[in-house]
Amino acid sequence: MTRLSVIYPLILVTFVLVIYATVLQGRKLHNPPPSPQLEPASSGAQTERSAIAPSASLLANLRENLQDPLSRLLIQLILIVLVARLFGSLAKYAHQPAVIGEMMAGIFLGPSLLGWLCPGVFHFIFPASSLGTLRLLSQVGVCLFMFVVGMDLDLAHLKHQARTALLVSQVSILLPYFLGVVAALCLFTTLAAPNTTFVAFALFIGISMSITAFPVLARILDERGLTKTPLGSTAIACAATDDVTAWTILAFVIAIVKAGSLVSSIANIALVVLFVGVMCLWVKPRMPRWLGTATVAGSSPGKGALAGILIFLFTSALVTDLIGIHALFGSFLAGVVMPPQGQFRDSLKVRLEHFSSVFLLPLFFAFTGLRTQIGLLNDADGWAICGALIGIATVGKLGGAMVTARLTGVNWIDSFALGALMNTRGLIELIALNIGYDLGILPARIFAMLVIMALVTTSMTGPLLSFADYLRARRALTVRPA
Repeated sequence: MTRLSVIYPLILVTFVLVIYATVLQGRKLHNPPPSPQLEPASSGAQTERSAIAPSASLLANLRENLQDPLSRLLIQLILIVLVARLFGSLAKYAHQPAVIGEMMAGIFLGPSLLGWLCPGVFHFIFPASSLGTLRLLSQVGVCLFMFVVGMDLDLAHLKHQARTALLVSQVSILLPYFLGVVAALCLFTTLAAPNTTFVAFALFIGISMSITAFPVLARILDERGLTKTPLGSTAIACAATDDVTAWTILAFVIAIVKAGSLVSSIANIALVVLFVGVMCLWVKPRMPRWLGTATVAGSSPGKGALAGILIFLFTSALVTDLIGIHALFGSFLAGVVMPPQGQFRDSLKVRLEHFSSVFLLPLFFAFTGLRTQIGLLNDADGWAICGALIGIATVGKLGGAMVTARLTGVNWIDSFALGALMNTRGLIELIALNIGYDLGILPARIFAMLVIMALVTTSMTGPLLSFADYLRARRALTVRPA
């Protein structure tokens, strides 16, 4: 240690002296001739830099670094994840699903609140030029989320509750869809985009009224301990059937809208049907063999298997995107055909869900919030239309599911609770609305109204279920023998 303490400083001093001597020698060299094209700009920049004080130059460098796209993106990611976690915790404290808080976080970071309260800060953090990267990251998050939703789809629930699930889900889609199409007659001339056809506008208003958020519904049932109850199993079966039907309808609507002509739309729909058939009838039975028996039977997929699954997921998403519908449909189908054996599916779901729900999905909520301009509802007519849309969505979904469930033999209180659960829209609704916005069918004003509708109908679920619990307790007291 004594020798080392002497040798190390000598080595350090030697290197410093050599470097210093090299710098002195280099200062005697002639500068290379400047390029003719860059000479004016370079000389001007040199003069400007020499005229700036060191402290001012430091501040200028900091401001310049903040304008860097990577620095801007990192600031956005930090802020979005932080605010999403904060609002999600507040939602749980208010006995609401965390997704409600995360949806509200997106509104908070958008022009409706942050842009209104601190416009300078908003435009600095979220300039229009930076939204492209944020949008692509959010779309990747949605694809991973839909893959997990596909894995959550348990067809066994549909077999055990086939009669109720089929009737309730179909009526709770068709009735609000019909009401939405009728409402489009009144909304088209004032709220549709200038170049939108009535067919496209009406189809998207209908689908926005009829969607149920299967993942949010399942999470609410789990939080309330209702998953294993008759109501919970019926709700999951109905929501799963609703999910498949709604996404099938949405895929056909997108194919029709993007094709532009009847022949093209028929060709797109045929390709969609062919792809679904190949995935369900050919890929699904062979998937366990492709992944390997050891992988499927194991508790956790290895790195090679996980890489193969991600390649399969994104390839499936690419195929549906090339067909002419959204990439998320391919992601959903990729999840549906995953092997259900053992703990493989649960382990894979946990790995992907944690990353997508904590990091990527908040980006989608934030991007949706950046598109939502509640300030466009600046008159009584706008808020009246928004309220009417909430009423139509609730009557169609909750009312249709409740009455149909009662006709199948479910008691009135459980029918009401089932209707409240089917009225949950959440993230799935926002995905459909963003597709309509991207296609130019839903302009900013009607888009904001429908986002508010999704928030209100989803936040209603918890209080309505609590009211159903109150009715059960009251009935139990009434029928109790003296």
